[in-house]
Amino acid sequence: MAFPQPKSADGKIIIYPPGVKEITDKISNDELVKRLKMVVKTFMDMDQDSEDEKQQYLPLALHLASEFFLRNPNKDVRLLVACCLADIFRIYAPEAPYTSHDKLKDIFMFITRQLKGLEDTKSPQFNRYFYLLENLAWVKSYNICFELEDCNEIFIQLFRTLFSVINNSHNQKVQMHMLDLMSSIIMEGDGVTQDLLDSILINLIPAHKNMNKQAYDLAKVLLKRTAQTIEPCIASFFNQVLVLGKSSVSDLSEHVFDLIMELFAIDPHLLLSVMPQLEFKLKSNDGEERLAVVRLLAKLFGAKDSELATQNRPLWQCFLGRFNDIHVPVRLECVKFASHCLMNHPDLAKDLTEYLKVRSHDPEEAIRHDVIVTIITAGKKDLSLVNDQLLGFVRERTLDKRWRVRKEAMMGLAQLYKKYCLHAEAGKEAAQKVNWIKDKLLHIYYQNSIDDKLLVEKIFAQYLVPHNLETEERMKCLYYLYASLDPNAVKALNEMWKCQNMLRSHVRELLDLHKQPASEANNTAMFAKLMAIATENLPDPGKAQDFMKKFNQVLGDDERLRAQLELLISPACSCKQAEVCVREITRKLANPKQPTNPFLEMVKFLLERIAPVHIDSEAISSLVKLMNKSIEGTADDEEEGVTPDSAIRAGLELLKVLSFTHPTSFHSSETYESLLQCLKMEDDKVAEAAIQIFRNTGHKIETDLLQIRSTLIPILHQKAKRGTPRQAKQAVHCIHAIFTNKEVQLAQIFEPLSKSLNADTPEQLITPLVSLGHIAMLAPDQFASPMKSVVANFIVKDLLMNDRVCQFPGGKNGKLWTPNEEVSPEVLAKVQAIKLLVRWLLGMKNNQSKSANSTLRLLSAMLVSEGDLTEQKKISKSDMSRLRLAAGCAILKLAQEPCYHEIITPEQFQLCALVINDECYQVRQIFALKLHKALGKLLLPLEYMAVFALCAKDPVKERRAHARQCLLKNISIRREYIKQNPMAHEKLLSLLPEYVVPYTVHLLAHDPDFTKTQDIEQLRDIKECLWFMLEVLMTKNENNSHAFIRKMVENIKQTKDAQAPDDGKMNEKLYIVCDVALIVITTKSTTYNLDSPKDPVLPTKFFTPPDKDSSNNKCYLSDEAKTLLLTGKPKPATVLGAVNKPLSAAGRRPQDRTPVLEMGSNISGNSEPSSPPPNRGREQNSEAPETEISENEENPVILLTVVPAKTEKKDEPVRNKTSTERGKKRTAPAGSENIQQIPEERKSEESTAPVPPKARRGRPPKAVSESNTAKNSDPNKAAGRGRKRVAASQEGPAEPETTNVKVPKQQETNVKRASAQRQMDLQRIQVLDSDGYSVMDLESTPESSAEELDLFKSCESSQNEVDNTKLAERGFLKVRRKSMPKGRRQRL
Repeated sequence: MAFPQPKSADGKIIIYPPGVKEITDKISNDELVKRLKMVVKTFMDMDQDSEDEKQQYLPLALHLASEFFLRNPNKDVRLLVACCLADIFRIYAPEAPYTSHDKLKDIFMFITRQLKGLEDTKSPQFNRYFYLLENLAWVKSYNICFELEDCNEIFIQLFRTLFSVINNSHNQKVQMHMLDLMSSIIMEGDGVTQDLLDSILINLIPAHKNMNKQAYDLAKVLLKRTAQTIEPCIASFFNQVLVLGKSSVSDLSEHVFDLIMELFAIDPHLLLSVMPQLEFKLKSNDGEERLAVVRLLAKLFGAKDSELATQNRPLWQCFLGRFNDIHVPVRLECVKFASHCLMNHPDLAKDLTEYLKVRSHDPEEAIRHDVIVTIITAGKKDLSLVNDQLLGFVRERTLDKRWRVRKEAMMGLAQLYKKYCLHAEAGKEAAQKVNWIKDKLLHIYYQNSIDDKLLVEKIFAQYLVPHNLETEERMKCLYYLYASLDPNAVKALNEMWKCQNMLRSHVRELLDLHKQPASEANNTAMFAKLMAIATENLPDPGKAQDFMKKFNQVLGDDERLRAQLELLISPACSCKQAEVCVREITRKLANPKQPTNPFLEMVKFLLERIAPVHIDSEAISSLVKLMNKSIEGTADDEEEGVTPDSAIRAGLELLKVLSFTHPTSFHSSETYESLLQCLKMEDDKVAEAAIQIFRNTGHKIETDLLQIRSTLIPILHQKAKRGTPRQAKQAVHCIHAIFTNKEVQLAQIFEPLSKSLNADTPEQLITPLVSLGHIAMLAPDQFASPMKSVVANFIVKDLLMNDRVCQFPGGKNGKLWTPNEEVSPEVLAKVQAIKLLVRWLLGMKNNQSKSANSTLRLLSAMLVSEGDLTEQKKISKSDMSRLRLAAGCAILKLAQEPCYHEIITPEQFQLCALVINDECYQVRQIFALKLHKALGKLLLPLEYMAVFALCAKDPVKERRAHARQCLLKNISIRREYIKQNPMAHEKLLSLLPEYVVPYTVHLLAHDPDFTKTQDIEQLRDIKECLWFMLEVLMTKNENNSHAFIRKMVENIKQTKDAQAPDDGKMNEKLYIVCDVALIVITTKSTTYNLDSPKDPVLPTKFFTPPDKDSSNNKCYLSDEAKTLLLTGKPKPATVLGAVNKPLSAAGRRPQDRTPVLEMGSNISGNSEPSSPPPNRGREQNSEAPETEISENEENPVILLTVVPAKTEKKDEPVRNKTSTERGKKRTAPAGSENIQQIPEERKSEESTAPVPPKARRGRPPKAVSESNTAKNSDPNKAAGRGRKRVAASQEGPAEPETTNVKVPKQQETNVKRASAQRQMDLQRIQVLDSDGYSVMDLESTPESSAEELDLFKSCESSQNEVDNTKLAERGFLKVRRKSMPKGRRQRL
């Protein structure tokens, strides 16, 4: 029975549970706790159905909510009271016993505060805290608060408390009850306020997420559970912030994009209404805002399981549009995103490809770089993720203007190649997909940058043929790599080995200088050698020079370091020894206190280039064994993707190249036995390569390997007598190189061959002539005299001056060129005879017997007669082309020897020069290549560079472009040579590129096309040729070179033509060319009128000394011609003058247009509209037959004319008079390629008195010229250097060249634009394209140094100086061309 209790605050009597005494503020805390525990036990045991007890304990329930309990300082008391209150809410649910809203608020705030006790799971009271949480969650007690006006305050406090107390020590039940408690509030309420939403979302931002991972997980699960209810609230929040810009609505506004990212990861449905708002933000005017949205969407689209791109296509397309954003960081972010997208969503690669293509050409270096990183990263993960187009973008960037981008592209491709080709990680299909990489990487070695070359070498050593492989595996890798490379890649690899070998030679010479006693000369030589190593072989030449000086000092002080370096570059150094040496040298130079050591890095570059990490004696032996297996048929050739024949041939070529760079590694009986077997094979190229290997490596065969010697000699004799021409050449050179009794050996070959020569069997002459020529060149003292009788009695008299085989006058189908196999044996023998003459003279190197004069006269006669020396018309046109080419190249070869250059007359030089305007395309092409090659090695005198000016008349665009690149390359080589060789300043007359101008002027003055001094068309041609040369020279005004050139031209006008000093007409032509040159200089330069730094020196061979008593200031051009050349427009004519203009163009026969159906022009597919076609041959003749086939007839074009054939000799003067110029680019417009004579005009022509025939110099009139040039006559072809010109109609007056009249502002704009375009042209480097078309690695004009000497002021040489000094310089890169596919080759 309960004791009487005091009353509660509302007057009701408080009844306590049995055994519980009155609870007042008078008792101690311990007693209070004890009594409250009993109360808790009572309420815990009660249920909702105990109506009597509910009524009985109602006053107690009200009493427990009094301020005494709610504000009690004892936490145990508060906890017990909270548990009681929770049970009270459970028992009295759904109605609470507390009716006052304020009281309810106080109670729930009190309970919420008690929940903080959940934080400490190790507390003795934790179970009571857990009970409190469980009770509240199960009953959903907080739902009572919905009736309160400020319930949001209670919920916010509750949510913050729960998120703050949860930690990793809580079990799953705690988290579940928290979720139940909070989710009931969210799902059963009228909505979620912003503050309450913030209390949830704040746990998702990165800072809070990192601090309390469990709170993040709790919020994540809560949002998933209440997604449908809370989504509108989230949408409203983002709408306020993103669209309306009300950042004040929440403290989380600045984290809006982080929240979107997290919410999307939790449940994409939470953002259904938010995504369209992001599309709006992507189009914001604020770049930083767009960047933030792009970063967000990049993560959303790139997430592994994201389907956002397919579910929201408009947003995806809008995002892709940001790839083209004007803000650089936005584009950069898009490119970075692409990598994750490609790896996680391969299906989106198609959408990304086009945008990555545009960004791969982005003006920002960082973006282009990241495009490469994106593609390579995806490719390394799985090659199937990147398509061929994406790999193509990386391929393009290997030629980027920025080194960082190029390096990334090259290294990325190398990594792909090693992974999928070398290691075959994804099978043959993947290997085939990236098989092109090896060729492309090696092609980059053609670039001029030393950084590119060094990186290619590094890639080759680490990725293409890894140097850390075992010898057999390494050589197998190299063997099959070499066999599968394309020709240009093979040349690049050979060049790489050549450059490394040259650098080894430089270092070896430097070490030799260290062994010599110290002297001034030794120091000078050492300095020059250091500069050569630094400037040509190491990156950053400025720093490299300083580091090489430092390295040289270290070498001088440290004898042991010198010994290590000597061992490294010694021919006997093995690959393993090389690695040890590099490691030792690096260790000695390393400085532990200096983590980044630029000096050490530079030395490493040097050591990596000179260390033989691939090839040694063991490696050569392995290569030979591999080749033997291919010969025996036991190798894995087919499995490696090459045929046995190609493997053998490539293996021999590889060994041949290595025999140049590592000759001592071949010296073994086993190697030579294998090479002897190759000599016996039927493949001519294999045998030729084997002979050349013996030639390069066999210096010790005679003393150390007698058995090999005895076997080799008869084979070499047999090859020299009856082998192929190339085998014969190599056999003779091999005998000369490796045997001490070479005179006896060569005599045993010479005597029987010289006696067995028979012109009646020309097919058996070719090999003997080759052998005899090379014997005479290698041993002139022994064979010069016997050869003279052979030359006089057989070569000239029986062979060259006789045409035994009578062929059709037009040759087969009238073609101007045929393949080698179709050339008649007699002509091939004559070509070899011409070469024999040259080799014989080059061996003698003197003209004491005047044999050179006779030979030059013979070659000149060959050119004058167009190749038909006997003029019996027994030789075909294609064979005549071969002989013209041989004669021109022979003169070029003789001109490289100073003693013969002195006796080449100006007339002979001009004849040789005209070969570059030959009517046959192949003759022009091959002659230009040989000319460029010799000029590039500084073997030919400077005057021969002037020959390229005539290429302005070439009707084929590719030939003009090639000639221009040749000029650029040769000018660059000469200027670089002058900079690097102080002694060159004494020979500027023969080196300085500007000194080519006098030779050009003289050559053009003697151009056979220049017949009428005031003819506008001819003057235009002169102007074109002059500008073709001057444009390249005047690209930079180095040391006031424009004024120097102007002064040089003015000085020429004060002299006379040394070739014909008393010929007034010839001198007038010379002065007219000078006037045209001055017009070009004054219109193209703004600094021409400055003072020239020094009076130029003119070559006495071409110009007489100036007349000091008189001054020639006269302008020899007519006013009309001058106006036309300056403005391109004629002076206004009077009405009468306009009506009475002649109907024919100057110097041309009036002609009718041919109907379109009769046209025979072969119009190029690449030509531009409204531009003139290429012009015709040197002199057009009216003897064309009615039907003819054009020159290079792989696709014959029939040219129809109605001009009757004229065969009478007396008509030749008329032909000369009416001929068109050879090689010009201007012809009649479309429709006039095949002209029909008007009868009246023909009558008029026939009645004209004949003109005395002109002496034939250069190319005479040819009956086929018109038809040959008609093939290339394209009315839509651009007329050179990008300017379009329209030639005059043959039916109307001769219309002069039209250009813009220069108004001051326009002139300035046009000049700037043209200058910029020229700079772009100069800097553009042509490389191998994907189709394999024409390739040249010709560099631009080099930048001038600020410290460069004034070259013109240092030119002190007198007119008596010899300007034809032969410079024995070697090692310049050659022009590399890849044969153009037949379909693309443009022929005349």
